[in-house]
Amino acid sequence: MTTRLTHVEAPAGVAPSPQYSHVVWGNGRFVAISGQCAFDVDGTIVGEGDPAAQARQVFENLRRCLAAADATFDDVVKLTYFVTDMAHMAGVREARDEVFGAGLLPASSAVQVAALIRPELLVEIEAFALVGEEG
Repeated sequence: MTTRLTHVEAPAGVAPSPQYSHVVWGNGRFVAISGQCAFDVDGTIVGEGDPAAQARQVFENLRRCLAAADATFDDVVKLTYFVTDMAHMAGVREARDEVFGAGLLPASSAVQVAALIRPELLVEIEAFALVGEEG
C-alpha cells in the first residue's frame, strides 16, 4: 500500500542534489525502521570488507522490515546512512540505485562514524516511511 508523497528536490534558494530530495512529505501511518546492518537471517555478516555488498544486504533487510509494516521503498521518506568511511558512499549509492532506480529519492543524511556495533561492519542505514491509510 503506497501513500502519495511529495518530493521537493530543490527548494527555492537551496542547491539541488542528484543524491536525495531536500524535502519529502505526505499523509499516512508513520513507520520507523531501526538502523539495519549487513546481517543475513542467521546473523552472519554479508560482504565483509565490501561496502557495496554490505549495502545490498542492508537494503534487503530494510525491504523485509518495510514489508512487515505493509510498506515498500516507495513509502520511504527519509534514509540515514552511517558509514565508517565516506569512501563507502559510492558502494552505498550503487546499492541504493538498484532499489530506487531512476525514481525520486527520499530525503537523506550521511554520517561518518568512528565505528558500528561490530568492527567488520562498514554501513548501517535507518529508514522512515509513511504508509497510506486504507480506505
